[in-house]
Amino acid sequence: MVTGNRNPATANRRKILSYIVAGIILQMLIILVFVLIFLRIRSPKVRFKALTVENINANSAGSPSFSMKLAAQVTVKNPNFGHFKFRDSPISIFYKGTLVGESYLPKRRARARSTEKMNIAISVDSKEVSSSSSLRSDINSGKIPLSSKATLYGKVHLFKVIKKKKTAKMDCTMDVNIKANTIENLKCK
Repeated sequence: MVTGNRNPATANRRKILSYIVAGIILQMLIILVFVLIFLRIRSPKVRFKALTVENINANSAGSPSFSMKLAAQVTVKNPNFGHFKFRDSPISIFYKGTLVGESYLPKRRARARSTEKMNIAISVDSKEVSSSSSLRSDINSGKIPLSSKATLYGKVHLFKVIKKKKTAKMDCTMDVNIKANTIENLKCK
């Protein structure tokens, strides 16, 4: 009577092989979870944190004009598990589509999962704005509508191995209250 080929050495090898295969599958699952959670690279966010008006001059008589200095605190929020290195980037201020002021954010590095804060000064004047009735009426109303745009180009560095290009964009609108020397209705996207 033949009972089968149940060699204990073969059964032991199969058992070890099944443990090795199970271990490899478990490691692959752990690596997959790690990649999906930690290595997902998102775009950083750049925003105005605080914005104050200094030295404002507005004139609606004759040729309407305005000039002011804005003191801004700009934040770059990096949600990634690696640092975000960006190069010098302009911040532009517009009055109804016309460039009225520009400043630069210096080359910096926002650490992993943190917020980098920078203080800048922006000189704003209406030299480039064509003399129009809308500028005169805005100055007479006491509120000058402005918008601002900034784009930061840089790279997110993960574990000093992975480098991925990312951009952080800012698009804000605001009203400058001439009488109170304040910024109102600041909204950023």
